Amino acid sequence: MKVNFDGGNLTSDAGLLLYKEFDEKIGLSQSIQATFQVNDSVHHRKHSNDEVVIQKIYQHITCCHTDDHADELKHEPMFTTILKKDQLASQPTLSRLNQKVVSLSLHYMNYARNRISNTLFV
Repeated sequence: MKVNFDGGNLTSDAGLLLYKEFDEKIGLSQSIQATFQVNDSVHHRKHSNDEVVIQKIYQHITCCHTDDHADELKHEPMFTTILKKDQLASQPTLSRLNQKVVSLSLHYMNYARNRISNTLFV
């Protein structure tokens, strides 16, 4: 991470660094990447489904609860740094994911949640 004081690339979401550290400690994003599956035959996209789920989680943490917020945050410096992306997924991408999620994916998400709970409360 690079910190500068020249007035460019400002963010009001620096608190996400604490959430990112917590995420890495408990393995939330790693569990999502390992377990989240969607019936989706599209292979020509910039943002994988698990990356979109992780983006949505971070958006919720900052009280950006609607998919429309994604367009406002597309180039937000803290989000792009934490999520290691040049730009975030757009509102249509987030909305399409909502329509793709099937019960099997929810099963995998519950598995990930239980795995994290076991890590936290052992």
